[in-house]
Amino acid sequence: MNVITFLFLSHCLNMCMSGSTTSCEECLLIHPSCAWCAQEDFGRGRTLTSRCDFIQNLQKRGCDVQFIEYPKSSISILQSRPLSSKGSGWTPYDVVQIMPQQISLSLRPGEQTWFGLQVRQVEDYPVDLYYLMDLSLSMKDDLHTIRNLGTKLAQEMGKLTSNFRLGFGSFVDKNVSPFSYTAPKYHENPCNGYKAFPNCVPTFGFRHILSLTDKVDRFNEEVQKQMVSRNRDAPEGGFDAILQAAVCKSKIGWRKEAYHLLVFATDDVPHLALDGRLGGLVQPHDGQCHLNENNEYSASNKMDYPSLALLGEKLAENNIFLIFAVTKRLYVIYKNFTALIPGTTVEILDQDSKNVIQLIIAAYSNIRSKVELTVWDHPEDLSLSFTATCQDGQPLPGLRKCADLKIGDTVSFNVSVEARSCPPRGTDQTFTIKPVGFKDRLEVTVDYMCDCGCTQTAQTNSSICSSIGTYNCGTCHCEPGYLGAHCECQEGEASSMYLSACREAEGKQICSGRGECSCNQCLCYESEFGKIYGTFCECDDFSCARHKGILCSGHGECHCGECKCHAGYIGDNCNCSTETSSCISDDGQMCSGRGNCVCGRCHCTEPGAFGDTCEKCPTCPDACGTKRECIECRLFNSGRLADNQTCQRLCKDKIITVETLKTEDPGAVLCLYKTDNDCVMKFTYSEHASGQSILTALKEPECASGPDALTVLLAVVGSILLVGVVLLAAWKLVITIHDRREFARFQNARSRARYEMASNPLYKQPVSTHFVETDFNMYGKSYNGGLH
Repeated sequence: MNVITFLFLSHCLNMCMSGSTTSCEECLLIHPSCAWCAQEDFGRGRTLTSRCDFIQNLQKRGCDVQFIEYPKSSISILQSRPLSSKGSGWTPYDVVQIMPQQISLSLRPGEQTWFGLQVRQVEDYPVDLYYLMDLSLSMKDDLHTIRNLGTKLAQEMGKLTSNFRLGFGSFVDKNVSPFSYTAPKYHENPCNGYKAFPNCVPTFGFRHILSLTDKVDRFNEEVQKQMVSRNRDAPEGGFDAILQAAVCKSKIGWRKEAYHLLVFATDDVPHLALDGRLGGLVQPHDGQCHLNENNEYSASNKMDYPSLALLGEKLAENNIFLIFAVTKRLYVIYKNFTALIPGTTVEILDQDSKNVIQLIIAAYSNIRSKVELTVWDHPEDLSLSFTATCQDGQPLPGLRKCADLKIGDTVSFNVSVEARSCPPRGTDQTFTIKPVGFKDRLEVTVDYMCDCGCTQTAQTNSSICSSIGTYNCGTCHCEPGYLGAHCECQEGEASSMYLSACREAEGKQICSGRGECSCNQCLCYESEFGKIYGTFCECDDFSCARHKGILCSGHGECHCGECKCHAGYIGDNCNCSTETSSCISDDGQMCSGRGNCVCGRCHCTEPGAFGDTCEKCPTCPDACGTKRECIECRLFNSGRLADNQTCQRLCKDKIITVETLKTEDPGAVLCLYKTDNDCVMKFTYSEHASGQSILTALKEPECASGPDALTVLLAVVGSILLVGVVLLAAWKLVITIHDRREFARFQNARSRARYEMASNPLYKQPVSTHFVETDFNMYGKSYNGGLH
């Protein structure tokens, strides 16, 4: 028992018995869990029984297994050759890049069935490259640059494939006014009177010059013969040329067993469908090849320009990868075109096309790094849902694309198929699944299991049905005007017994108030809103939830008040898509790793994150790190993204370079990082009101200048002298302070000594005695007298 059946049983809601099914086929359409009992005596003796029920219930109620109609969907693999590992050197039909190649599905309506497929980009696969160049006057410098493109490109492509061919074509525009100069004097020379470049060839729409060839010297020779022309308005007629290059397979020389690369080089925007009406060209493009004997587009002046839808259709039909090689100012315009044309990439071309070889190699590597599935001839009554399993091994529901692959990698896809209804009997349904740009494909044949086996033994005018009805799968289908299990009643007969059998429960209205009771059963009224049905007319197919006024959002069927959603949708009103491809950001993450995918839209959970895939978040912790990689690869061709050629695909922000970085903007986040040479790179990250991310960065990282040797020497010597002088001054200061202190101490001691001598009682001032002359004479006289 599956989960859905269990849930219904556990909630006492039996969807199989809720409707007024009167045949085996109607029963099988209710739900894939419903079965039909074709046993004749099943339910005999019961007031009310249903032959349509869950298979377990039918068995419990006495229905033998041999009488139970319960078809199951199945898959048969008709062709499954193993995947190849190498392309060149094999015959074309031996190279296999998708497995299986052919399957058959037997589908019961409403039942989901899964099948798997694998895809591998084989190594060394042949490559056909057609170079389609704008030869309007503004591309004259580019023409000079590519004169030796063939030789150089063959050398580079030789590293990727051993089987490479090159072709060449050119275009200008329709030679009618107002797109070109149509006055007689301009017929032979549209540059007549133009002083800057006075001579050029007549205007033409598209000219096929060189069919695909492995002789690359021929490419160089043909390119060197070319001259530019001139048109009047800025847009070019390039889309005319693309379509002719795609559909004129034999003249261009496209091989079935090769990758088809169409390089479209231009420096201006293209004319689109309806532009031709300005020149009186009202006939829409027919999508056919119109190259004349001179290999020129003969319908250029007869039909309008092709539409994007027609262009995409023809490119896909012929397995062509279109590479837009355009100047930087046109990148955003052509990037928008890639969203409308599957298998298309855009690369930035230098003004003189000097980077064209690197551009082609990068685009080719980008193409070979991803696998995307497309569905052709998708039947309207089939629902398809994809789950991709890429190199990380994680299943990604709703995704049919894998990126960042290496050549030789194998990726897997699971495909869910559900038939929503039964087509008219005898209708054969087929569809094709193929990777974009591959010749390999998976052919799927669908058989619908809408008939019961018991119908093969139906009996008309059976005695079981009172000879006025057909006995089929255990029930009688009565002739008009007769009712009853065995056609035993006529319409209009009624009794109290019949009326009680027409009430769902005691006290309820007869036939729920939406029908009449006749011969023990309800005949439901007709309604302008839809069908009323059920044993008691209790159900209808119009009383279900709506979304924007559409019943079950247009993605489900209303069954007895509940929406039964088609594959790929869920919710009460089936408005929630399980597809997640719209939630995958350019870096391959679900909602940039900052949110959850709900109903096909990202709900950002990281504070500050916004955008369709939550890719914008100036305040997120990883914002500077993420934008740093774009700064590195876009400005300096370095970093992680420059290595795997994904810079242009992942980094679409507008980058402005300045000499001095201003940080006054409150809405901008300042980011800094250290480069490999120890410099500091600064940039700001902000979101413009238009929704575009703006990165404002310095033209060059800020680097500290290296020290001058003489300056360092003088600084060291000066520092030593300065330190010496400072030390001497300090020593002198210390000595001076010390001497002053000692002198002050001496002075203090001396003063104290004087004070002590003046106040000491034992101390007497010494007396000096002087001899007077008179006394000496006196003593002398006496002395002398004594001598005498």
